[in-house]
Amino acid sequence: MDEQNREALWYVVHTYSGYENKVAQDLGTMVENRHLQDMICDIKVPVELVPEIKDGQERMVERKLFPGYVLVKMVMTDETWYIVRNTRGCTGFVGPASKPVPLTNEEVERMGVETQAPLTVDFKVGDTVQITSGPLEGFMGLVEEIDLAGFKVKLKVNMFGRETPAELELGQVELL
Repeated sequence: MDEQNREALWYVVHTYSGYENKVAQDLGTMVENRHLQDMICDIKVPVELVPEIKDGQERMVERKLFPGYVLVKMVMTDETWYIVRNTRGCTGFVGPASKPVPLTNEEVERMGVETQAPLTVDFKVGDTVQITSGPLEGFMGLVEEIDLAGFKVKLKVNMFGRETPAELELGQVELL
């Protein structure tokens, strides 16, 4: 198969614990310096916002969904494999050593890594919506703000008797 016609797929890269953001940043810098944006398309460290109480104050903090892992959307070639594999803090790809295994479309969708957001929405500020995917799946929220350009929606979600702010992608909610 001609390497230029290959599709970019999501791969899971194992990192030293606590080095996920550094690996993602270093890999992004290397992609930019070598002009490989068409080969290594996206690098993500999936996080969720969770409430944390510190010194009697509740605040929202980011927590990594998959500690020790970075997700990379790339066209797998010897060059891209070498670049990712030799990034400081990276211990390798998930899958057999000789052949990294890409995530299936179902896995990508279920993990909320990549969602296809609609260009129009059937809800407005003040509406109650159902969260259909991600860590808050099954919860309902009150729409506070809609960002069509950024494909985001800000909600107030009632969790454990408290109003909790949440920002989700448009494709993760639907009108009740």
